Amino acid sequence: MRMALRGLGLVLGGLTVPAQAADITGLWSTGSQDGRVQIYRCGAAYCGRIVDAAPIRANPDQRDVHNADARLRTRRLKGLVVIAEFTGGPTEWKGGPVYDPESGDGAATGYLKLRADGKLELKGCVAIFCRTKVWTRVR
Repeated sequence: MRMALRGLGLVLGGLTVPAQAADITGLWSTGSQDGRVQIYRCGAAYCGRIVDAAPIRANPDQRDVHNADARLRTRRLKGLVVIAEFTGGPTEWKGGPVYDPESGDGAATGYLKLRADGKLELKGCVAIFCRTKVWTRVR
């Protein structure tokens, strides 16, 4: 009986209680053009907006010139929401749209994954083509 209980203890000891939703709010480095995105709560979801990048420091009035939609090319980059309505957790979220102002590419749906090393994977897909970027927490 002791062996059976000991064996059960080993099995149960390997199980973990699901963690509470990770806090992904804060400032993240995008790894491109020294970009910074602030992830914040937007209702029950998470959203993210551009707060800084090398082009914005060079020209604070920098516009969304690479946007495929000519009507949106006059939007200011600073403050532009680039991820919206992400829900889920504790370490993976789904939402959208996702937008990359550097290329002008966007996706209706995106995925966020908080990795064990604390970095955040952002994945956006259009049809079968996907692109993943890894962001690092600044603070």
